[in-house]
Amino acid sequence: MLPPLQAIIDVELAERAGWSPHDLARAYLDGGARFLQIRAKALASGRFFELCDAIVADARRAGAIVIVNDRIDLAKLSGADGTHVGQDDLPVADARAQLGSEAIIGFSTHTIAQVRASLDMPASYTAVGPVFGTRSKNTGYEAVGLDLVSAAHAVCGSRPIVAIGGITIDTVASVLTAGATSVAVIGDLMAGGDPAARVSEYVRALR
Repeated sequence: MLPPLQAIIDVELAERAGWSPHDLARAYLDGGARFLQIRAKALASGRFFELCDAIVADARRAGAIVIVNDRIDLAKLSGADGTHVGQDDLPVADARAQLGSEAIIGFSTHTIAQVRASLDMPASYTAVGPVFGTRSKNTGYEAVGLDLVSAAHAVCGSRPIVAIGGITIDTVASVLTAGATSVAVIGDLMAGGDPAARVSEYVRALR
């Protein structure tokens, strides 16, 4: 079973907020996050690998799992637990072939047709979003709302659903009620300037 909170460390957003990505990951772990995703769309491969390697080492000590967005090669080299891929990234089947049967592989969907298609892929979970409006990432899709989360829950059976996009501490309960297994959060975990405390708040809300 996936932990109920996937804390996403977006390198560019972290640095804009005044955090080093590694320090932010440590704060999330200190707050009780046990499922991290590392995302860096513009970071050079060498620096990205060093970051993944450092965060994976910290996560191991904390008993947490780590996945790397898009970069299957860096996930494998750093010993991360898996990857997350989108509609335009490497196919899930290829990621599975490279990372093995035990890896955690997430796949992004934005429509019910994409959700249904994901069930034929060897993914560990189907991500649905953006649920609400978000400034963290330009997905090219409008906010899908809670209705798509509910529809995904209805068709996915035992496949875990991770909801993402604009989720805050005030809306997280409604997302779970709609049928999400877990929530992936980026910007709201940095709200208030104390990410460890914010993560702790989420962990309590998700119990």
